[in-house]
Amino acid sequence: MSQPHVIVVGNEKGGAGKSTLAIHIATGLLHAGRRVAVIDLDLRQRSMARFFANRLAWTAANGHVLPCPVEPDLGDGRALAKADGETQVARFDAAFAQATAQADVIIIDTPGGDTTISRAAHARADLIVTPMNDSFVDFDMLGTIDPVTLEVLKPSLYSESVWEARKGRAVQRGGSIDWVVLTNRLAVAEARNRRRLDERLEKLAKRVGFRVGPGLRDRVIYRELFPFGLTVADLSNDIRPVAVSLAHVAARQELRNLMQSLGLDGAVAPLDTAA
Repeated sequence: MSQPHVIVVGNEKGGAGKSTLAIHIATGLLHAGRRVAVIDLDLRQRSMARFFANRLAWTAANGHVLPCPVEPDLGDGRALAKADGETQVARFDAAFAQATAQADVIIIDTPGGDTTISRAAHARADLIVTPMNDSFVDFDMLGTIDPVTLEVLKPSLYSESVWEARKGRAVQRGGSIDWVVLTNRLAVAEARNRRRLDERLEKLAKRVGFRVGPGLRDRVIYRELFPFGLTVADLSNDIRPVAVSLAHVAARQELRNLMQSLGLDGAVAPLDTAA
């Protein structure tokens, strides 16, 4: 039996859109017919877990059927959040084993910050997806820059953590971990510092070893659909809890571009606004 492809969505900074990316990657893969398992390790927030709970409730109440992932049982998230690292990792290992037996893709949403359970998840990855906003505040998570010249001085602690995960993967299981940094939640209008930021991101990518891809822009639709447990991949002639506009068509294409940049066969069909 082949091992599932493990996607870890992570960084050590909150507010970059990890959970939003995780749920969109999951639904894109579900619509492509993949067997997906999701593990939400952000034990206090549990945004991804809550999204899929909303999905089950909304579709049942409205008589719709949509693909849903396997969700291994982690138990009480709040109680687990207070447990020691060894207990957390043991629970994660059990959930991971359950997911491995039921899915061909496992998506893991991690907490912001350097934690034992987050490091354990990164060590399991085949693909690490790291979102960052178009800000030098977020860039600081990846690398340190000179305050005078804005030149990249050295990789950050998170970059070093990914490097350690890659070394561990090579020794223990062979192969490598692909790492993609997604420029996420960008404003629709071009920011003044975007070019400077992009130049330094490309330099750091060559030095540290990650690819740069497009994330999701800061669109209302992504937040608007969350309470229903839906994404733009789910919208159809029958499933339209909000009025569909051309902006939603653009969001759909954005998701297709995201899946393509990650090398995932996410089938997100075009959205018909005329219906």
